[in-house]
Amino acid sequence: MIYKTFVSTDEVADHLSATDWAMVDCRFSLAEPDRGRQVYREGHIPGAVYAHLNEDLSSPVIPGVTGRHPLPKIEQAVQMFSGWGIDEQVQVVAYDDWGSGGGASAARLWWLLRWLGHEAVAVLDGGWGKWTAEKKPVQPGIESRAPRQFNPELRPTLLVNFEEVDEMRRDPKARVFDSRALERYRGETEPYDPVTGHIPGAKPAPYAENMRADGRILAPEELRERFRKLLGGTAPENAIFYCGSGVTAAYNVLALAHAGMGDARLYNGSWSEWITNPDRPVEVGQASSSDPDDAPGR
Repeated sequence: MIYKTFVSTDEVADHLSATDWAMVDCRFSLAEPDRGRQVYREGHIPGAVYAHLNEDLSSPVIPGVTGRHPLPKIEQAVQMFSGWGIDEQVQVVAYDDWGSGGGASAARLWWLLRWLGHEAVAVLDGGWGKWTAEKKPVQPGIESRAPRQFNPELRPTLLVNFEEVDEMRRDPKARVFDSRALERYRGETEPYDPVTGHIPGAKPAPYAENMRADGRILAPEELRERFRKLLGGTAPENAIFYCGSGVTAAYNVLALAHAGMGDARLYNGSWSEWITNPDRPVEVGQASSSDPDDAPGR
């Protein structure tokens, strides 16, 4: 059996000595970028390697061109995953903690591997918080795994660029969703980017609504109810999720897959890329009208 969306702490605990299981610690804080690596060294799931959101799971930002977390180059990702001992025989488990984003960094790793064709990847349900609350084993220090050859099989349809978003936000057969908190969607506050608001035509879909208060994922039937209401008859493959920089949006894509509804698409550049061009329209306030072009520009 392989795990493709979420995996329980008990199941992971049973496979700590399995060489064909790879644990990846993705803890990260936007406010303190070095914090995740520090707490990993203090203690992590035995055997886990560490993935830094900025350094490992993203490529360098190009000011005025990219969003805040551009995807790593494919060659970079292949080298990274090979160095972490991941090939087609390995079950990957990604985890982070509720306090530093509630599964978003782990979902980023999940999405990257899926985009590169690796199916056996799952996020630890409840993350680091649930693992430690259950007093499961913890190991300090820095760990590594024996290298394996990662062979990508790119799935380009899982990703969209800003031109496709601009086209699909006008298409009645498609829907664009903003995964950020409602106050950021409405333009009431923006802690990370210089412009407030959302892409005209986008509907709010805060990623945190997929989780319980303790960070565990909702049951599949609860997720199906949520996404059926959001989609309103739109096929999942015509749903696009974005956020501030493509990270928390991946959790919505993950949750929809966990609901058994298929693969949505990710706009990884997200809001932080959209606003690099002053000619792209911006909307503030509640959900937009039926005509995205009626929205005011910035």
